[in-house]
Amino acid sequence: MAYREPEARGSGGRLPALNVLGGPLAECGRDPVTGFWRDGCCNTGPEDRGVHSVCAVMTEAFLVFSKQAGNDLSTPRPEFGFAGLQPGDRWCLCAARWAEALEAGAAPKLVLAATHIATLAFAPLDALKAHAIDLN
Repeated sequence: MAYREPEARGSGGRLPALNVLGGPLAECGRDPVTGFWRDGCCNTGPEDRGVHSVCAVMTEAFLVFSKQAGNDLSTPRPEFGFAGLQPGDRWCLCAARWAEALEAGAAPKLVLAATHIATLAFAPLDALKAHAIDLN
């Protein structure tokens, strides 16, 4: 199932809040608070150039991979109110970075119900399901 840009926009220019399974987008996390709009959800829209749509569960391997790729998510940055991520934290990750980590064998697990449908433009549903923590 390929992602196609919806015609209707949600509030604030956001795309409709649907997950990769076609259902309502669930909250990803509030401790730390995540999301492009820091609303706890992996909503995305035209303002979100990084497409922060993947609700990823951080692992040590991914945090090391991301730091080596130039995006240090683990170092605290108090000047931005960012405590740094730890393994187990949920974070709305850029879809392209998740796909890059997948190719490198470092993709973190994810929550399908909280991963925005826009992610399907970057990774196939089968790959997302293979890394899901919320499938029965």
